[in-house]
Amino acid sequence: MSVATTSPSRRAHPASPGRAARLLLGSESDPRWSRPALWAVLAAASVLYAWGLRGDANEYYAAAVLSGTQSWKAFFFGALDAGSFITVDKPPLALWVMGLSARIFGYGTWSMLLPQTLAGVAAVALAHSAVRGSFADARQGHAAALVAAVAMTLTPITVAINRDNNPDTVLVLLLVLAAWFCLRALRTGRTAPLLLCALLVGLGFNTKMLQAYLVVPAFAAAYLACARVPWPRRVGRLLAAGAVLAVSSAWWMVVVDLWPAGSRPYVGGSTDDSVRDLVIGYNGLGRIFGQSGGGAGRGPGFGGAGFGGEAGAGRLFNDIVGGQISWLLPFCAVALAFAVAARLRRIDAGGASDAAWLLWGGWLAVHYVIFSFAGGTFHPYYTTAMAPAVAALTGMGAVGMWQAYRRSRAWCWVLPLAVAATGGWSFTVLRRTPDWAPWLAWTVLGATAVAVAGLLLARLRPGPARVAGVALAAALAAGLAGPAAYAVTPLQSEVNGTNPTAGPSTGRAGGFGMPGRMPPGGFPSTAGRTPPAGSGGFGRGVGAGLASYLVAHQGNATWLVAVNSAQQASSIILATGRPALAMGGFTGGDPAMTVSRIEELVASGRLRYVLQDGGGAPGRGNSEVAAWVTRDCAAVDGQDGLYDCGS
Repeated sequence: MSVATTSPSRRAHPASPGRAARLLLGSESDPRWSRPALWAVLAAASVLYAWGLRGDANEYYAAAVLSGTQSWKAFFFGALDAGSFITVDKPPLALWVMGLSARIFGYGTWSMLLPQTLAGVAAVALAHSAVRGSFADARQGHAAALVAAVAMTLTPITVAINRDNNPDTVLVLLLVLAAWFCLRALRTGRTAPLLLCALLVGLGFNTKMLQAYLVVPAFAAAYLACARVPWPRRVGRLLAAGAVLAVSSAWWMVVVDLWPAGSRPYVGGSTDDSVRDLVIGYNGLGRIFGQSGGGAGRGPGFGGAGFGGEAGAGRLFNDIVGGQISWLLPFCAVALAFAVAARLRRIDAGGASDAAWLLWGGWLAVHYVIFSFAGGTFHPYYTTAMAPAVAALTGMGAVGMWQAYRRSRAWCWVLPLAVAATGGWSFTVLRRTPDWAPWLAWTVLGATAVAVAGLLLARLRPGPARVAGVALAAALAAGLAGPAAYAVTPLQSEVNGTNPTAGPSTGRAGGFGMPGRMPPGGFPSTAGRTPPAGSGGFGRGVGAGLASYLVAHQGNATWLVAVNSAQQASSIILATGRPALAMGGFTGGDPAMTVSRIEELVASGRLRYVLQDGGGAPGRGNSEVAAWVTRDCAAVDGQDGLYDCGS
């Protein structure tokens, strides 16, 4: 017997290129095209989500990110200002992600928004992996996963929101990762992945509260129906996952609500200064039933119909939301109907597991119902949470219906039907703006006709394989040309951070922004800049002269000035790099400021100036505070609406 004399380092060296090759090209069992195609999709996603980023995006969240770099207290609570008077009306996890980046690299557009881009690209990669793992046949799995990744990358509203600093991007990443672990738990029969799934949904709760729970019914149904363990274990494991979900959801809320109210920020958006009220009210039942929260008057009529159109079964197809998310919904509907029929008839639905159909189908169904009929504030960008399910069902449905098309004359009509419905709907959406790329709608209609005719001809009269190939290429063009055209439009302009959307304006209210949208000509880094003279000012009436006066006379005060709303305060914070106090929260209606509170702040020297115009009287609806300012503070000569309360 001979003994090898090669040193460990020499033996290890040849393996390195193999690992690199597997990273770039995939394993030997993967189709040769699969991994390079995935890298191409991820590269395209990176370009779509990161190209030409500039400005502050949503100033409300940008101000909180900047404030978190100036104060760890503001960072933990998600306070709007570094003085920690009031929080934003969402939990802070997404702010923590952006805030840590801004602390490391310094506040600026890229340090704030690059984590959002990376989260969006990671969500695409995870959706690809989750779909691929749901197929027993590897080639079918890779094909379905690639289609899903492309569909998710090109979802117009996902491109728009991934270029923004709203929390939805981080929420989607957490929920897709949770779905990945749920499907893994179903494949392996292990408990740990299910508990990790629950933990991630809990983190999603600390990103956008109850919206994260919309996936829970689908996850629970998939596990109950498809787990490879006896029923008592299924129930027991779900109860354990529920306990993990409760703890991972509630810990920040419990800490904040138990913290002495006098030494923490007021909980923005709440009526009683508690996160519990925010969860149940404005960010909970108020979103569904239209109840107002935080005294802000944000019930019916405040953004509900204005941003997303009237509630009803057709909301996601209207001329505000339709171009953002609805392109592939007809395909998904046909795919789900086919999967149910195939399961009932006990025929092959293309290889995807029943668990995957239940999980993604349930995800889409719950979101469709809630988003369609919610009577409270509804922005089109909320629908980015549907994109993973739409993408997964499109990929699984395309492969499943293709297999049925090839194998069964009884079911060969399903794929042409899905293509016809999808192409027809794309044509309808594109014709809503006939002056925008007018050739595109007719190109889509022509591609749809070629695809349907080619599929029927190739099946009824078998001939050269290239006929079916041409039909498939035309089907892809018919389904993806519309959303792809919409998806590239956010790269051409600055993001409307308050209500980001993609595509051309339809003339409806979905494209307008709330006060606080950044002024044209954004800056890579805005913290501490002086408002340009003649700009019209930042924050509704706070122009260069007033801002310069406040900075020069701040002295040792914690806050530069107190204003009515967070929309005005956030602009001041970003323009000057100094804390500004928002007495009434997001819209000026939160009961955060009282006469006794403002007297205490003024007496302690932490607040000197109050701006009583340029956004309404302090604490809209709080006439006592407004009256106190007018009576006990001195108007500053030459600065309209500014009162000096510390002179």
